[in-house]
Amino acid sequence: MTPVEPGTRPRVEGDRESEILAAGVEVLLEVGFDRLTMDAVAQRAQASKATLYRRWGDKASLVAAALARHKGSAAPPPDTGSLREDLRGMFCASEGLTDPATSALMGSVVTAIARDPQFATAFRTQVVGPKVAASRVIWERARERGDLRPDADLDLLESALAGIVLHRAFVLGEVPDEATVTRVIDQVVLPAALAAAAPAPSHA
Repeated sequence: MTPVEPGTRPRVEGDRESEILAAGVEVLLEVGFDRLTMDAVAQRAQASKATLYRRWGDKASLVAAALARHKGSAAPPPDTGSLREDLRGMFCASEGLTDPATSALMGSVVTAIARDPQFATAFRTQVVGPKVAASRVIWERARERGDLRPDADLDLLESALAGIVLHRAFVLGEVPDEATVTRVIDQVVLPAALAAAAPAPSHA
């Protein structure tokens, strides 16, 4: 690792930071996490390796930052008044579960998440954390509308959709698409989450 002298941390921000992180995404897609090096990213971004180390410290932090930048804003989608449409709006949008680049990037780091504790922590904090927070807003909206069962476990329900779709992608080899996401929402998530509809009035 290139040594970093105290007090020499440069300001890398704005367009230049975006260029370096975009280069990190490109190299990650080409070679995966294990084979990615700071040298390769520096060369792709036409930056010095020392600059990368001073700004991000190590490969794990750089890759996590690059993934977070690629994912973009994790703000929840507009409130449609429907849990189904809110979930579709979030998970079928650009950089959602149906985005090919997102799937490819997940595939490039999935083993690193299991084997590299430092990267796993950075990934969960910078990439997964904002997405979970945005998803929780959707679920809290539904709870406030009275749509959910009283005993609905939001921690479990939040992870069900992504868990099933990613399992089908990485274990079964399916390409995630909007139809698959919608099927999981309609056949698994909503039946488990929604309060039972009130029975129709009897006309006997």
